[in-house]
Amino acid sequence: MESERSKLPGGAMATTPSRRDVLAGGTAIGGALVAGGVAAVPAQAAGASLTAAPAPPAAAVEPRAAQDSWRRVLDDADPVWRKLPTTWFEGPFIGNGFLGSGIYAEPGGNAVRFTVQHSEVQDHRPEFGSLFGLARLPVGHFTLEPVGTIAGVDWRLRLRDAELTGTLTTDRGTLRLRAFVHASTSVLAVEVTPSRGERDFRWVFHPAESISPRAAHKPVPEGYEANPPAVIEDHGDALGQLTAAVQPLLAGGQHVTAWRDRERRGGRTLYVAVAHSHPRTTARDQALRTVRGAALAPYDLFVLPHRVWWQRYYRKSFLSLPDARLQGFYWIQLYKIASAARKDAPVMATCGPWLESTPWPATWWNLNVQLEYWLIHGSNHLELDAVTRALGEFRDRLTAEVPAPYRSDSAAVPRTTDAGLVNGGATPPDQGFGVGIPGQEPPTPEVGNLTWALHNVWLSYRHTMDESILRDVLFPLLRRAVNYYLHFLTPGPDGKLHLPATSSPEYGVNSTDCNYDLMLLRWGCRTLLDSAEILGVDDPLAPRWQEVLARLVPYPTDGNGFMIGAQVPFAKSHRHYSHLLAVYPLYEITGRTPEERALIETSLAHWISFEGALQGYTFTGAASMSALLGKGEDALGHLGELMDRFIQPNTMYKESGPVIETPLSAAQSMHDMLCQSWGGVVRVFPAVPAEWRELVLHDFRTQGAFLLSAVREAGRTRWVRITSEAGAPCVVQHGVEGPVDVRDRWGRPIAYEEAPGGALRIPLRKGDAALITAAGDRPSLRVRPVEPNAPAARWGLPS
Repeated sequence: MESERSKLPGGAMATTPSRRDVLAGGTAIGGALVAGGVAAVPAQAAGASLTAAPAPPAAAVEPRAAQDSWRRVLDDADPVWRKLPTTWFEGPFIGNGFLGSGIYAEPGGNAVRFTVQHSEVQDHRPEFGSLFGLARLPVGHFTLEPVGTIAGVDWRLRLRDAELTGTLTTDRGTLRLRAFVHASTSVLAVEVTPSRGERDFRWVFHPAESISPRAAHKPVPEGYEANPPAVIEDHGDALGQLTAAVQPLLAGGQHVTAWRDRERRGGRTLYVAVAHSHPRTTARDQALRTVRGAALAPYDLFVLPHRVWWQRYYRKSFLSLPDARLQGFYWIQLYKIASAARKDAPVMATCGPWLESTPWPATWWNLNVQLEYWLIHGSNHLELDAVTRALGEFRDRLTAEVPAPYRSDSAAVPRTTDAGLVNGGATPPDQGFGVGIPGQEPPTPEVGNLTWALHNVWLSYRHTMDESILRDVLFPLLRRAVNYYLHFLTPGPDGKLHLPATSSPEYGVNSTDCNYDLMLLRWGCRTLLDSAEILGVDDPLAPRWQEVLARLVPYPTDGNGFMIGAQVPFAKSHRHYSHLLAVYPLYEITGRTPEERALIETSLAHWISFEGALQGYTFTGAASMSALLGKGEDALGHLGELMDRFIQPNTMYKESGPVIETPLSAAQSMHDMLCQSWGGVVRVFPAVPAEWRELVLHDFRTQGAFLLSAVREAGRTRWVRITSEAGAPCVVQHGVEGPVDVRDRWGRPIAYEEAPGGALRIPLRKGDAALITAAGDRPSLRVRPVEPNAPAARWGLPS
């Protein structure tokens, strides 16, 4: 079939690709055929649609406002503010994984606060532990101080451009503003265009006290003190004033905030950069150089590559569902994670780059990190995977985290570390949390966190099939993590291998044969054997791993389901699902038999039956476990509990302070409802609630390195398209009712095999694609946002 040509608004010609082009891996965006839909939209093609079929007759072409799928869903998801936010969990936030800014009212003042924080800024005094001596350090904030008294705001966070726009109204006039943190250069830029009565507004920088934020919540260690105050320096040049706040560190080094307020054509643009250096004092020169370069460009020029980055980012995948509030929430999470994460940035601390008053100023490895990054896999954003990069880069430091007798062959990650995965040694629990030794305390023997973190690395491998991830990071580190367990496994009178007492994170009671560790150990040994086979490694420890799989004691259970461990039943409210990891996310126990399904259902119901300590991620875990069981209504109900009880106006989340993992993991729970790919099977729409009759997925990444597109219409799956990036075995539980047609990129039938559970085994080589439809059906393959079941209020403070 020949490509059809049509005119775009403005007279530009656009080519709509043929079905052959699309099945070969392209997506039409603004008339340009690009692999997987990853491209910036040319300005003249702003009305393009996401197309996988020839264009309809002219009479059927949608209005321009409805044609660009990404633009529609992003514009619909934009948070808005009609009143001034007063806290970090109400206001807009912008960032790039390093530099972050939250915007809200200055407490007790007639001003707007723009926080300035940076994920690399930390202390370097390991003798005081990861929560004080190695903690994230606050940088400071700017206040935008108007002439008149603030009367109101009208702001919009434009997700597609990652840019805050709007006005601040006072009794003397208006301040029109635009603000963003550059996607690829750590610069905050804020343009303010004042009316006549507000021409004398001013910016003021307020350096923060350079002390661990935990000091406001917990007693400081003996001998610990704040770093010296920042020194304000003038570095003005021919272009005007240039200022630096130089913060010296007692451990050596510095962090520096530099800024320039540049006036152009009736407006002023503030350019701000932050740099950190240790032990050298090079941050000043770096920050000044960055600001000087940025301020040479006017706002409209400086923002262009930033906008291109974000448009390319969003177009790597697409999701639309008829729940308007959840759809908006989802796209805000995609915005949030790219604002908080980069592959080369530090692994996210509990609050991402937006440091606020918090008792958690470190990176937490017994749940937080894992949940923070799950979203990147299905949404096709492995470019944000800091976990794999950091574990590979700092692997030698993880050897030092186990006690000296075990360092020759073992490694572990403590509960809390700094950006470089350092804990600071054996410290009291209120300063940092070491790994511990099974059967001993203190420190608490919480030893499974590295193995769980490596499950994230395994997910990155499975979603890309990149063997370098196995060879360079997963296999060598997982080998050492499992070795630490092997030192303590002992045979019991029953002939089974048992573990001495270890800790199930946060439950507060140690137990022998702790399920948290048994589940991770079994997964670890299985994964090591599979990895060795893939890599062609004849490892001398393979017989030991096989012995563990054969002889490891079964998971302790009772009438209420999974216990904490052999000596400790699950008997109190507990937010963490550490005792359920074999169900989720490890998918070692999936309900294959009626007995196994009953065990999951009993355990899940018992876990969430205890009110009191339940928190937001309790409900994301419950939603994903319900999705595993195919219970879409239950999964949606758990997400509803999360939204109603815990999610804040700007979609942030808090437990004493900012904690970023829960909203991000809620987006993953939505993924689990729409696509699952554990166990070598891609499951399309496995847990859809009845009210979600219309659904769209496009270029959703699955295990096996497949890109999945699928559409559900009127309560049934119309078509599924799957493209192989690696030539891995392809088994698809497609959900299309009745007999099906399976066709290749040229529309020719593909021979396939029936697999259990209504799945198809389709032979796909690297680069091949298959389209699955009902037999004889030729549905339109045009992908567009679905219509919402009902209107929903925007996120932010819309009224």
